[in-house]
Amino acid sequence: MITTDLQSLVSEAFANRALLDRPEVQEAVREIVARLDRGELRVAEKIDGAWQTHAWVKQAILLYIATQPIGLMEADFLQFHDKIPTKRDLDKAGIRVVPPGVARYGSFLEPGCILMPGYVNIGAYVGAGSMVDTWATVGSCAQIGKGVHLSGGVGIGGVLEPPQASPVIVEDGAFIGSRCIVVEGVIVEEEAVLGANVVLTASTPIVDVTGPEPVILKGRVPARSVVIPGTMPKEFPAGSFGVPCALIIGQRKASTDKKTSLNDVLRTFSVVV
Repeated sequence: MITTDLQSLVSEAFANRALLDRPEVQEAVREIVARLDRGELRVAEKIDGAWQTHAWVKQAILLYIATQPIGLMEADFLQFHDKIPTKRDLDKAGIRVVPPGVARYGSFLEPGCILMPGYVNIGAYVGAGSMVDTWATVGSCAQIGKGVHLSGGVGIGGVLEPPQASPVIVEDGAFIGSRCIVVEGVIVEEEAVLGANVVLTASTPIVDVTGPEPVILKGRVPARSVVIPGTMPKEFPAGSFGVPCALIIGQRKASTDKKTSLNDVLRTFSVVV
């Protein structure tokens, strides 16, 4: 089935759930999720320098979840009771998954990825050579670039609903420190470094303090930025209190090897990861 037909069938069924009884709609939903699983479709992709979200693909995921029967699943000594199975044929895919790491069917990991005992949800995409470290999670539809390191306990939020909402995006070469949380469609651009415990939501102030005056951004960490947790004063009826923010304290060197640049950044700015 060609992509335009898939899109049309799914969009119509999402608006009118009675159409889910039609065999061609059920086939379209299953085919879209299968293509996501094979990496032939993505929830979001960069086109002409800007990220674009394909709402109809997210609609298909939601319809798939709604229509799948729940049942028992066995994995050696592990047992699950769910609607969506785990990915299969990991050896053929060229990815390493350390028990009990789980990548759900409908997600895609490019060859060379390593999934420690963490989790990758349906609709997510993880680029070649990336590491999802222990207890790190990649939420539904999140887009992780090539050569990214998600350190232990990182939480990359899922953005499945509403379908038109942008997912969390971590671009190529970024380093996300331990226990960081990135949610609500935040974009971490290429080769940025987040120190441990940075929390980024759509409304979190991201303050560049490298110049004479603070510059406040929201929803986006610029390429090669080095970011640590911080606080900002805010007035409340009960008094002035510090509220969380993120501080851009420097830049990775664009002129050096990525690994050398990262090591240099961690030493120079004493960034805890």
